[in-house]
Amino acid sequence: MKTSRFKIEGMQCDGCAHTVETLVEKEPGVRVATVSYQEREARVLFDPHVTSEERLIATIEKPGYRVVGRL
Repeated sequence: MKTSRFKIEGMQCDGCAHTVETLVEKEPGVRVATVSYQEREARVLFDPHVTSEERLIATIEKPGYRVVGRL
């Protein structure tokens, strides 16, 4: 298992964070996703043999948010 953290721009409220969290948790291989609007950050625990950071970034960006860095 691997934990990755992503800095996200474009979230306007806790509802945005919940949307990102829900989408990421539906990805195959993701065990846990925690998204914080206040910190503008997503923390994702996933199996790197099933999915990749690039796929997670694509999932986060799909509804219009932007990943601006990996922490």
